[in-house]
Amino acid sequence: MVGMESILKGICEKIRMLRTQQDMTLKEMSKRTGFSISFLSQVENGTSSLAITSLHKIAEALNAPIAYFFEEQMNDNFNFVNARSERNFFRIEHSNMVYARLAGSFTGRTLEPMYVTLEPKVVQATYNHEGEEFHYILQGEVVVKINDKEYNLSAGDSIHFPSTLDHSMRNPRDEAAHLISVLAPVIF
Repeated sequence: MVGMESILKGICEKIRMLRTQQDMTLKEMSKRTGFSISFLSQVENGTSSLAITSLHKIAEALNAPIAYFFEEQMNDNFNFVNARSERNFFRIEHSNMVYARLAGSFTGRTLEPMYVTLEPKVVQATYNHEGEEFHYILQGEVVVKINDKEYNLSAGDSIHFPSTLDHSMRNPRDEAAHLISVLAPVIF
């Protein structure tokens, strides 16, 4: 698993770089995100943890897709294969979910396929965003809540919905659940 520190360091550097390229002050970014100037400064310096929902607000303020913060530097070579031996697993701060990107690397990509592990008893925060989501349960049980309705899914079940609806996911079991998730547009 890729160290959380190295992932966060890269994200923090990209936040600062985008903000300064846009001649945006921390004060202006604070107004756009609703976060305090001190919190944003700590994020840019890598001294504060950063939840995915916070990163999403920062990405919106910087007019950048959230995927930008997770992309490794690409050269002119496209990579259509995501080899299992080279796959990096990562965890977002304050999340009990482990992700691995399954996508190839090429310009104009619109789908974000991921391998997701929900640790036992995980409850994901409710959120919404543009696009749609598809989840296929490989192992375990997952309860997906869309607006006020819950869907109990087991291995072999799938769910596909517009992600503009409020949604969350939880693992009610004492063992990890594993799924393939495909999101559009790209958000990671």
